[in-house]
Amino acid sequence: MAILNLHHLRLFRAVARNGTLTGAARQLNLSPSALSTQLRTLEEHLGHDLFERQGRGLILTEAGRIALDHAEAIFRTAEDLSATLRNAAGGRRALRIGALATLSRNFQIGFLRPLLARPDVEIVLRSGSQGELLRGLDALALDVVLTNLAPPRDAASPYLIYPLDEQPVSLIATPARLGPGRVALAELLTSHPLILPTPETALRAAFDALVARLGVTVRIAAEVDDMAMIRLMVREDAGIAVIPAIVVQDELSTGLLREATTLPGMAESFLAVTLDRRFPNPLLRDLLAQRR
Repeated sequence: MAILNLHHLRLFRAVARNGTLTGAARQLNLSPSALSTQLRTLEEHLGHDLFERQGRGLILTEAGRIALDHAEAIFRTAEDLSATLRNAAGGRRALRIGALATLSRNFQIGFLRPLLARPDVEIVLRSGSQGELLRGLDALALDVVLTNLAPPRDAASPYLIYPLDEQPVSLIATPARLGPGRVALAELLTSHPLILPTPETALRAAFDALVARLGVTVRIAAEVDDMAMIRLMVREDAGIAVIPAIVVQDELSTGLLREATTLPGMAESFLAVTLDRRFPNPLLRDLLAQRR
């Protein structure tokens, strides 16, 4: 049996992603006729047509979809091996981390702290949206994604999700705003403007449910999708913030801010999302083991 030609498989993947022979040929710097010949060779080797024409484009046949799934897995493994051996060959190892742009910086530092002083480790930290980070993870440009949003998980999902921590959510404000003594939760919510997470977040959904259960009406000073900005706004005394205490732990320890109360039934979950890789990064494995 002839050995599968990975060059042909790479050309096939390019056409499948582009959807047209001409466009893929332009990307690959090949003539359309040369690319077509290579594809026919692969189809003859596999014994199946991989594409069918639809207008000016090409769509995958059932055999083509199966071939593309296997091709993606083959190239992911090859890239994974290459990255792993590059790290092993040098004196330093790299850990490539993606962090949700709105995630608590204090939590990120806490997660990375065991590696920060190590001279043999390079940390590559990227921030972005959930979609951008998961695409980076799929492409093996990242070893792990830190997030508070669990990606969809089903039988076909490639993701492994590790719970790292769960922090209670509190009402945080300046001491001057809160005044002396303790105030009931309902009075806190109705007597001050609030700095809230944006409506599409899980925290906001939980907060809105709490307000509905209490039967109170609140006044919103700001809706913010960035924990760092919420931190700055509450420091400027724009209102009472709904935020995990870990986000403002430095301000709480110095007395610049004060925790009025924790919110019942509300918590922020911190997750590490990875792929089931044949060559997992040993730095990540050690970090996850320490968190567990």
